[in-house]
Amino acid sequence: MRHLVWFRTDFRVADNPALYDAAADGAEVTAVYVDCPGQWQDHGKSAMQRDFLSRNLQALNEQLAQLGIALTVLTADRFVEVPALLAEWVEARGFDALYANREIGIDERRRDKAVQQTLTMPCRVYNGDCVVDHGSLTTRSGDMYKVFTPFAKSWLARVGASGYRLLPAPAALGEPLSCEPLSLSGERVSSEAWPAGEAAAAQRLTQFCQRSLRDYGERRDFPAEDGTSSLSPYLALGILSPNQCLAAIEAELEQLPFSRGEPGFVWLNELIWRDFYRHLLVAFPRLSMGRAFKPDTEALQWSRDDDGFRAWCAGQTGYPIVDAAMRCLKQTGWMHNRLRMIVASFLTKDLHIDWRRGEAWFMARLIDGELAANNGGWQWAAGTGADAAPYFRVFNPTTQGERFDAEGDFIRRWLPELAEVPARVIHAPHDWMDTHQPGHSYPKPMVDHARARLHAIAMFDALKDREAV
Repeated sequence: MRHLVWFRTDFRVADNPALYDAAADGAEVTAVYVDCPGQWQDHGKSAMQRDFLSRNLQALNEQLAQLGIALTVLTADRFVEVPALLAEWVEARGFDALYANREIGIDERRRDKAVQQTLTMPCRVYNGDCVVDHGSLTTRSGDMYKVFTPFAKSWLARVGASGYRLLPAPAALGEPLSCEPLSLSGERVSSEAWPAGEAAAAQRLTQFCQRSLRDYGERRDFPAEDGTSSLSPYLALGILSPNQCLAAIEAELEQLPFSRGEPGFVWLNELIWRDFYRHLLVAFPRLSMGRAFKPDTEALQWSRDDDGFRAWCAGQTGYPIVDAAMRCLKQTGWMHNRLRMIVASFLTKDLHIDWRRGEAWFMARLIDGELAANNGGWQWAAGTGADAAPYFRVFNPTTQGERFDAEGDFIRRWLPELAEVPARVIHAPHDWMDTHQPGHSYPKPMVDHARARLHAIAMFDALKDREAV
């Protein structure tokens, strides 16, 4: 038997259901990756993530070669070209079955359906990206949960009762193979700050659990500290699986935490959020199409302030925590999660600019850009997403900065023009700078937050008025 494993966003050999089953019965296994540079651009993904993908593809190539599995890279500019390309390549080589782990975006699902309809051999598809399989957690009426808390309760009950499945890497299928270096074409921005490969991801996971898992809940919100896992780039490309994260928690704590207050639960809860957003993307395809989760919020009257959007993008809003976060993103391709919430709230609730513009800006720059999490986070901040009572949640950027960067250490790292500003005024530095640094270039706050907040609430109240008519 000859089996073909189609790698997509699952660049690992351990805990890879498709690879594990393809190799389980002693079949000859070949691997393929189909690069779609035009689709990458259409989806607005970042040049830094493309560089990270290219480096991790080479790492996967070397791992597979050690197992006696050859990896071939095919190129089709866009997904629509994949079925014919793959069919021609497959039929010339006489494979008996195709194995792949599911991808959940609507374009990917349409591509996979077309591939299955085109190929004449069996196509076996697995859940390789969630702890609990998509669609398997539902309400009593059989619907997908639309609010996180009941989903999380159901998730915890399922995992508590059934556990999770962690698969080993397959045994070597033959002698190690030589492999040529692989490199993807297209625009690239260096991702060298992030070590590539499954071993590097596993090492980071272990180090995080040993050093930070227990006090993650106390340290995760402070961007000047190294209190987060920084594992999202590896999860986004499937270099690391969520099951491996659960196993690392269990190895460190000797059990999984199932209730708030237990050490490690706060980080486990973040993994549940990840599953939640991915389940939503499968259940509601409109989320892949730039549509709001709550259809009524499509009527929100967003501002078309292009100058305001450009100021936000450039980190020139006059609110130090917002500006520092945006400049950090521009230079590193990554942003601390607390800061993502702050800047998303500022764009949508202070500047009243459509969340979709922020979502696209993030995706085009993040090394960990991933549709379900990025879309879910932006819609949560904007008040259009899966949340019980979102519209009156408006982050005050000044008090957020005072609370989570009290001494201004993070702000000074990214805003050198504020380097000399004392901590007591770092979050509202303008009067001090006008007195002590006349002629400074740091902009005044572009909006009055109190007034902007009232306007944001009024935008949502107007939706209720429309429903009442």
